[in-house]
Amino acid sequence: FQWDPIHTSESPNLAIIYLFFIFLKMFTVQLNLGEQTWEAEGSSIKKAQHAAASKALNKTNLPKPTPRPPKNNINNNPGSITPTVELNGLAMKRGEPAIYRPLDPKPIPNYRANYNFRGMYNQRYHCPVPKIFYVQLTVGNSEFFGEGKTRQAARHNAAMKALQALQNEPIPEKLSQNGEAGKETEEEKDANKSEISIVFEIALKRNMPVSFEVIKESGPPHMKSFVTRVSVGEFSAEGEGNSKKLSKKRAAMAVLQELKKLPPLPVIEKPKLYFKKRPKTILKTGPEYGQGMNPISRLAQIQQAKKEKEPEYILLSERGMPRRREFVMQVKIGNEITTGTGPNKKIAKRNAAEAMLLQLGYKASTPLQDQPEKQKSSPCMPSMQFLKPHNSLKSKQGFW
Repeated sequence: FQWDPIHTSESPNLAIIYLFFIFLKMFTVQLNLGEQTWEAEGSSIKKAQHAAASKALNKTNLPKPTPRPPKNNINNNPGSITPTVELNGLAMKRGEPAIYRPLDPKPIPNYRANYNFRGMYNQRYHCPVPKIFYVQLTVGNSEFFGEGKTRQAARHNAAMKALQALQNEPIPEKLSQNGEAGKETEEEKDANKSEISIVFEIALKRNMPVSFEVIKESGPPHMKSFVTRVSVGEFSAEGEGNSKKLSKKRAAMAVLQELKKLPPLPVIEKPKLYFKKRPKTILKTGPEYGQGMNPISRLAQIQQAKKEKEPEYILLSERGMPRRREFVMQVKIGNEITTGTGPNKKIAKRNAAEAMLLQLGYKASTPLQDQPEKQKSSPCMPSMQFLKPHNSLKSKQGFW
């Protein structure tokens, strides 16, 4: 087939056929397995290899390998339920809580790199050793150990081992004796606490003083060693470590061995406290109750004493000239309704409350005593007093 631009330009079908032959490539692969040979074709080398391999598997006389057994997956629903969650559910059914404790990592062999004038070149090929975490899992009387690249992975590993061991075991019966059950609960509580906290708790219960003191510090700056002494009453112990925290922890662990040998404390029952209930103050709301009070407050207190709804006030209308306004206020209690008027809202509300009190059968509130009106006098204009004429003036009236 030869390319002819004159004919292809005139007929586009010839151009399509030419492109089809260019892009449609077929590859042939030959597979040799011992003395047997198979050939297969495909539109790519990979497809041709797969086709030759499938022919060889179907037609070969050589023995085929045994199929691999399926993996025993403990976690039935991976991705949503982790082994730790599944173990927590199983531990709750058994009545044995799952307690995880991190363990110190195993010592890593000392690797000394070749540092010379081409040290930076050689360091490219130095692969750091990955850190591995270790966890101890306690479920009842059983212990399991897990490891992983992270702390959570180590927990999952330990939980999977615990599930394999405890999944088919019967659920233990709960102890009926209070003493044994109480001891176990105390041990479980102490397992979640640090040794230093337990020392302080024991000392507090027995009224014993506690003191931690660093008595020794030695070694170079990058590898220091600390010795801490703890004193709990008459007991004392020492602990050593590469940090103050670790030496303090080890000292507490050492003194705990001595404190646990002490006899248990006697149980003292605390007397129950009985409180007398105060009688509720009953407000006597007779017809004369609250005389002299503001009618609004008096009506509200009466309703509170009756444990009924408080009065509702509504402004009905506002009428009159701007300087001579008159307000009409309505008060409602249950089915009782009264109104009151006044030059402002406050007085109208007060008059409505007074009307409601009278309607409910209470005596009227005593009005406020009006103060006596003082004589109006201006400081600039003193009061004028008319005096009687003197006798001497009368005698001289004839002269004038």
